Amino acid sequence: MNIFVASLDYGMTNEDLQDLFEDYGSVSSAKIIFDKFTGRSKGFGFVEMDDNQEATTAIEELNDSEVHGRRIVVKKAKPKNSSW
Repeated sequence: MNIFVASLDYGMTNEDLQDLFEDYGSVSSAKIIFDKFTGRSKGFGFVEMDDNQEATTAIEELNDSEVHGRRIVVKKAKPKNSSW
């Protein structure tokens, strides 16, 4: 399952994001999105987990939780071609 994570602290790394989700199961990838011009984090990213049950538990537990002093938003990612 591809998971969207928003309202991240700008200092978080891909490794921090992966560590956060590994408490709930196996993470196949964790990527924070960075601005290509400034190199600064955009404050959101994506996590991929192969096990849907583990991913669902992570979403339920982490959504609206405080991480690095910020309340994060965690939900199932919509397909790239889908309109928000």
